[in-house]
Amino acid sequence: MSSTEQRALTPVEMRYSSQTMAGTPAGFVTPPAEGNVVYKLVRTSRLYEQIVQQIEDSIVKGDLKAGDQLPAERDLAQRFGVSRTAVREAVKALREKGLVEAYSGRGTFITDGTTQAVRQSFDLMAKIGQPEGSTHLAELRAILEPEIAAMAAAHIQEPELATMRDAVAAMDRAGKNPETYIEADLDFHLALAEGAANPLILSLLDSIVGLLRQQRLRIFRVPGGPERGQIYHKRILDAIERRDAESAREAMRAHLCQVRDDSQVAPGKRAPGKPSAR
Repeated sequence: MSSTEQRALTPVEMRYSSQTMAGTPAGFVTPPAEGNVVYKLVRTSRLYEQIVQQIEDSIVKGDLKAGDQLPAERDLAQRFGVSRTAVREAVKALREKGLVEAYSGRGTFITDGTTQAVRQSFDLMAKIGQPEGSTHLAELRAILEPEIAAMAAAHIQEPELATMRDAVAAMDRAGKNPETYIEADLDFHLALAEGAANPLILSLLDSIVGLLRQQRLRIFRVPGGPERGQIYHKRILDAIERRDAESAREAMRAHLCQVRDDSQVAPGKRAPGKPSAR
């Protein structure tokens, strides 16, 4: 595939962080910046709202689809006949609506709006339900993720396996950097969900990413928490690579027990016990 034939980023590829995707060939993940969508010049007050409306209309009509990249800020400003400030305000509003997501160094992409809406609902429910929210999240993960791991062992393809391997390597390199570690951790679990080959499962797990990020941040601050998590990540990956569904299921269950124990420890304190190397 030549550089002029680069395809649009898929919704699944969009989920992975720049840390994990950094080693992927540019031609595979970078969609064309230019599109065929025609916009009208904006000549009213509150310009950014008019921009938002036109882009929303393009999404509804199917002219813009999940994974499509918006043109660069300067290009959009020229197409709409407005300032770059108005474009920035419009992109911010679209992000708040869950219609686009911006990735540093890669651009702004149309998202799966349904998943974004569900994600926002889960986030709000957890905030309203505190302190029970973390318990509810742990229970939900215990129901879902062991079976996701078992399904992935049977159905996963090489691209998802490669993402899992890259995520484990990124976590090993992260050191004391919580952002790098947490984003790679999320990529690992989302690639596993993608490997289960059920779009409903993937959409559901993707919808609680915000909650999972908060949980991981608490664990990262527990001495030994990231190291314990890595032991289980590598066990899960090994089972998936061997296509061993039962081992993958049990490794995920053990990992979730570790997550539950570490998430209940006050930041800075050491969690009791430590898993054996094997």
